[in-house]
Amino acid sequence: MESQTEMTENEKPLDQAVEDELKGVPEHLREGADDASPLAEALESMKRDLEEAKQAVLYAQAETQNVRRRLEREKDEARAYAATGFARDILSVADNLSRAIDAIPPALRADDSMKGLVIGLEATQRELEKVFAGHGITRIASMGLPLDPNQHQAMLEVPSNDHEPGTVVSEMASGWMIKDRLLRAAMVAVAKKPD
Repeated sequence: MESQTEMTENEKPLDQAVEDELKGVPEHLREGADDASPLAEALESMKRDLEEAKQAVLYAQAETQNVRRRLEREKDEARAYAATGFARDILSVADNLSRAIDAIPPALRADDSMKGLVIGLEATQRELEKVFAGHGITRIASMGLPLDPNQHQAMLEVPSNDHEPGTVVSEMASGWMIKDRLLRAAMVAVAKKPD
């Protein structure tokens, strides 16, 4: 058995083992604490760079999430309001159909030979309004209400003792909304005090 003072060839003195481990480390870093300040500065610089990189990544993630939300909202709005242009165009057709129905005199409505035509026109008008409602297109209420500049366009003022000034007394063209957006303002006549 070997004595404790004797060493096998695998064992090395402690000083020799430390020297072997430090062989790859530059000489100026192996020497005392005076030369460690460049290492500390480099370490602090790396910590700052790492913190800046973390902040940049967090900012990029937040920006990506904001862009994703904005695109999702724009997609939903595009889907909800896709029919806006078409709806504006078809409103003139609805106006003309309504004028045609209103222009039918009572005598023709009672005439048996015209009843089918009148019923067909009225059914077409109902179907058109049903399609409008299915796409979130609704008529703006006007008659007897105070003028709302967000929904009504005053075309003229009418002297009236029967209505408060600023009240809608006549509608020249109906106003329409598509969901919560104005599609077309109602063109109205508004009461004013008689002169």
